[in-house]
This record gives sequence, structure tokens and C-alpha cells, in this order.
Amino acid sequence: MNHLANSTSPYLLQHANNPVNWHPWGAEALQKARDENKLILVSIGYSACHWCHVMEHESFEDEKVAAVMNEYFVCIKVDREERPDVDQIYMSAVQLMTGRGGWPLNCICLPDQRPIYGGTYFRKNEWTSLLFNLADFYKQKPAEAEEYAVRLTEGIQQYESVAFVKEQPAFTKDDLESIITNWKRYFDKTQGGLGTAPKFPMPNNWQCLMRYAHLAKDENVAGAVKLTLHKMAFGGIYDHVGGGFARYAVDGRWHVPHFEKMLYDNAQLISLYAEAYTWNPDPLYKKVIDEIISFSLRELTSPEYGFYSALDADSEGKEGKFYIFTKTEIEKILGSEAELFCIYYHITDDGNWEEEGSNVLFRRENDEDLARKLGLPVSELLKKVETSRQKVFDARSTRVRPGLDNKILASWNGLMLKGLCDAYRAFNNPEYLDTALKNAGFIFDNLLTKEGRLSRVYASPKPSPKERALKKEEASNPLSKGQGRGDATIAFLDDYANITDAFIALYEVTFDEQWLTRAKKLTDQAIDHYYDQGNGIFFYTANDDEQLIARKSEIMDGVTPASNSVMARNIKKLGLLFDNQHYHAIADQLLRNIVPQITKYPSAYSNWIMLMLEQVFGTYEIAITGNNFDSTRVEMEKNYIPNKIILGGTKGSLPLLQDKFGAVTQIFICKDKTCGLPVLTVTEALKQINNS
Repeated sequence: MNHLANSTSPYLLQHANNPVNWHPWGAEALQKARDENKLILVSIGYSACHWCHVMEHESFEDEKVAAVMNEYFVCIKVDREERPDVDQIYMSAVQLMTGRGGWPLNCICLPDQRPIYGGTYFRKNEWTSLLFNLADFYKQKPAEAEEYAVRLTEGIQQYESVAFVKEQPAFTKDDLESIITNWKRYFDKTQGGLGTAPKFPMPNNWQCLMRYAHLAKDENVAGAVKLTLHKMAFGGIYDHVGGGFARYAVDGRWHVPHFEKMLYDNAQLISLYAEAYTWNPDPLYKKVIDEIISFSLRELTSPEYGFYSALDADSEGKEGKFYIFTKTEIEKILGSEAELFCIYYHITDDGNWEEEGSNVLFRRENDEDLARKLGLPVSELLKKVETSRQKVFDARSTRVRPGLDNKILASWNGLMLKGLCDAYRAFNNPEYLDTALKNAGFIFDNLLTKEGRLSRVYASPKPSPKERALKKEEASNPLSKGQGRGDATIAFLDDYANITDAFIALYEVTFDEQWLTRAKKLTDQAIDHYYDQGNGIFFYTANDDEQLIARKSEIMDGVTPASNSVMARNIKKLGLLFDNQHYHAIADQLLRNIVPQITKYPSAYSNWIMLMLEQVFGTYEIAITGNNFDSTRVEMEKNYIPNKIILGGTKGSLPLLQDKFGAVTQIFICKDKTCGLPVLTVTEALKQINNS
């Protein structure tokens, strides 16, 4: 075994038996490179990454390839989900060099960590040839290698950086319309989503567009959102047997997934479909949410109610094997019931994708149209399909399961906690709130240090005898700490941003101020350790963390919202809730800095655009007090008001609630530091909102 054998990361453990002499990222490996004047080979991936597995099997398990790597390089394996700060540095380098990025990510660096070359997946022969050439280049032309490193490092330090904007005119509806008009050019008006293939769900994009459509009364955008939500839920990217979405579709029709299932996608899709249900109460949205949550509880939940990171794309060495069926297999499981099931999910003898005879389940017709075509009542069609689906699910459960990445990450648990709160808001299902509270308790008990700082990765408090022996060994070795050893002290801005966002959401569905107090404490920690006052932006890493070759800021929204955009929206909400002008000033500065970037590439700034929406249309502060506050809150939540915060209860210390408590349930609608007269019914409250 190599140096990964004692890692906690499932991804690193996958490589522990490679003949490559892998090291985890840490002081020991970095010092070794300096001492031996060797190039560093940084290879980054994650447990559920299909092409990471392919490159491992082709190259890293090959003795001859490993011999080259071991001879000329200090080889470091990085789990990008545990160390996104390292990934961020070298992803920037590869994008600057090649114009594209992805995983596996492979970067060759000087002994001081500065990159000189990089790329993603390499075939075996190409990889071996590249390694020989780079080793020879470093030996023969060290000055030229130094030149490359200087230029690349300067590029990394400037990449995704923004200028400080001192003043900005007030944002207007025209500004928003201009941004969205540019964005509309990328809508796929036939299949939904953006562009062609591959297609990613991008939940934050569609949440932003849904809010814009509602507030600006834009029916074209509303239609694009509804089409996308429908196509994704009907497509093969959705697991129709067991619930949950895959990471993306390789085609433009949402048909063939890249089969890994990630917690961060499914968490955000719960939030998206829950909000969409309040906006447009389609029963399909409710079904999707129920099934994602059931899947997550069944397959991604630890006994302590932390949420695991991902399910692999592969099982038995084959991508998607767990999820696909031949028609013969379905007929064997269902017998005479198979025909209807095959019609419903488009299962054919020939197969419906590239592998002959194999089928990815997907839908085209809505239930009413298909029932009419088949001459069945809709209720009977759905009953038959559900009975068959359960039988197929039971049969599939006997297969060899995809690998589980059982890391529990603070950031992604924050997204899931927020999703559960949003689902509870939409459906008032007490099981959703119960799960949310259990997860919040897990986060508070296990991912916060005594000093109130967050830990990114959950470290089990009950180590096995082997783990105890390892910890004893580590304690005697000052160089052993680092990525791959479950170092519980490190956290990043997205951990603070997403946990804070979730705690605010939990307050809004419980009116229990402990969650707001905790959100405020985390925000203050983030400002102390991550905020750059001079440039008006948050760094991704803390001021007392390991210093890499560049200290980066994450500003562009992608498959998850950028940590800066989440913090900006959090701070704006907390500024309103606590009447804190310092928070308002930080949020306003963050947005001012980003607005010049937005028009060029709106889909990469969707969470920032939501903050703009709140600035332009204003934010309603809805306070509900009195003995029946919760039932009134539930009734209010049935109305789609995206630009609001909601607060209240029978007691509380928030400034807006002072002098508003009493036995009689009252609703106060406030906006722009002005409150209307209290009213007793939701209908009256909505009149105030509609007339404001």
C-alpha cells in the first residue's frame, strides 16, 4: 500500500493499492518534493467520477506507468470535495492553459507547487509520453520551466478576480431586463435547459429565472422554466425507479445520464421544485420532491442524520449497470404487467440508448394523454405503474450497488438542510421538518468547534481500534496531518455560506431564534476570517488556513452557487432581521463589485441576479405573532412571494418584533423600514403586499 492507506476519503482509499507511490496533500509530500527537487504531480478527482476510475484502471494501476511516475515525480492525490481550495488553484491553471476543465484533473508543478502544465483525462500512452517529456524538460530547461510557472501563477492569482466598485447607481428593472434578454438567447425552447449537450440541471439558474418571471411578469421566461422542470423530471436523468437525479445528461434531451448521484444536486433540486410548486402547483413537482427525499433518507443518510456525499456512476466496473434494464429483464420481473410498464417508460427490445438491448427509463406523455390513448382511467394507470415500479425497485435492490462516498461535508449538508426546510414550507409535511431538525442538530453537534468555527468534513467520534492506533501514530508525526487524514479543523467559505443559509431557512419555518443566533455567529466568523475589507470580497480560504500559491475568491455561480453570492444574500437577510447596517454595507459592496460582470454571462451569476431582484423589487418583512402564528405562517406560505423574509412567534428579540407580541395573532407587512397596520388574516396581508 502507498501513503493513502490511512486516508478517510473514499476517493483516496480507492487509490491506496495503486503501484503509484501516492501521497495525500500535506506537509510531508510537499517537503519531499523540495528536498528531492522533484516535480509534483497533483492528480485531483472525486469518488463518483467515472473518468477518474477509467484513468486509474488504465494508468495508475499499470506497473510500468507507475514506475515512471514514481521515478520522476512526487505524486499527490487530492479529493476535490475535501480540498476544493487545492482543486480551485489547479483548475484555474488548467482552464488558463487549455480553455477547459474537468475531472480527473492532472497538474504538473515545480517543487514549490507552482504549475507548469496540466490537463484532464489522458490515455495511457499519451500520459506516459507526457511524463517523460515533462521530466526531461524540467531537467534540461529549468529556467524556461520557471518562466512558465511565473506566468501561470500570475494568471491564477488574477483569474476570477473583480475590481472594487466604489459607487453604483441604483439598479433598475431595465438593468434586469437587459440581463435576462441576453440570457434568453441560450434557452432550449424545445427540450428545456440551456444550450445543447451535455445538460446540467443548474437549479440556481432556474430558481432565479422563476423569480424573475414572477416579479417581472415575463411569460416567456415562465414558460422556459416550466418546460425545463417538466423535461428534467420526465427524462432519464431522473431515476424513475428509486428517485433522485443524476449529475447531468450527456445528450440534449435529458435522456442518457452520467449516472452518479450527488447530494448537492439533489438538495438544490428539492429547493427548486418546492419553490416551483408554490409558484405553479403541479403534482409532478410534489412527486419529484417526495421521491428525492425518500431516496436521500434511504441511501445518503448516516445513522446520526448527516448526509453522505454521492453514489458512484459505476457498479461491477460498468457505468450505469445498476440502473439500466433490458426488456427481457422487465418481463421476467413483471410478467403480464410488463407491457404497460414498458410503454410508460419507453422500454424496447432494441434498447433506447447506445448499448444494444439496454434501456434508460424515461417518460414522454403526461398521464392524462397516455391513459386516454390506452383507454384507462388515470387513477388505474397510475396504480398499475406504481405497483410495477415497486416490483422493479425490489428486483433492482438485489443487484450489486454503486459505490457510496460516505464523506459528510458541511457545505453540502447545508444545501440539504435548506432543501428540507423549503420542502416543509411548500407542503407542511412534519416528516420533512423532523429530518431537518435532526440534520441541524447533527451539524451543530459535530461540525462546529468549541471556538465556533466550522469543520468541513465530519470525523466520526467513535474510531475503530485501527483508527485509534493511527491517531496515536499521527500524534507522534508532526508531518502527517493534511488532506486524506480527515483533518477536521479546515473549512471553506462555502461551508459557512451554506450552513448559514440553512440556519436562516430553519428559523423561518420554526421561528426558533437559536438558529438565527447561530447563523449570525457563523457570519461574524466568516467576516473575521474570510472577508477582504479593502477589495470588498470574501476569500475562499481563511486567513489562518494553509497558505497556497494563491488566495482565491469564488464569485461565479455554477452547479452550486458561488460562496460569495450565498454570503451576500445571507448578509442582506441578516441585515434586515437584525437591523444591522454593517451587514447591509458588506452585501451592497459585494453586489456592486459583481454587477459589471453579470451581463456578459448571466447564467454564471444567477444567485447574484436574485440579490439584484431583491434590491429592485424590494424585500417584504412579514412578521406573524400571536398564539396561532404557525398555522398563519403555513397559510401565508401557500402564496408565492419570493422576495420576502418571514419572522415571528410568541416571543423573540429581533428588532422588528419589538412591541408586536400578544395573544391575538397578527400579521405585520413591512418594507423599506415602513410597516403597515397589523391585520388579522392572510387575505388582508396579501392586499397590503399587492398594493405596495
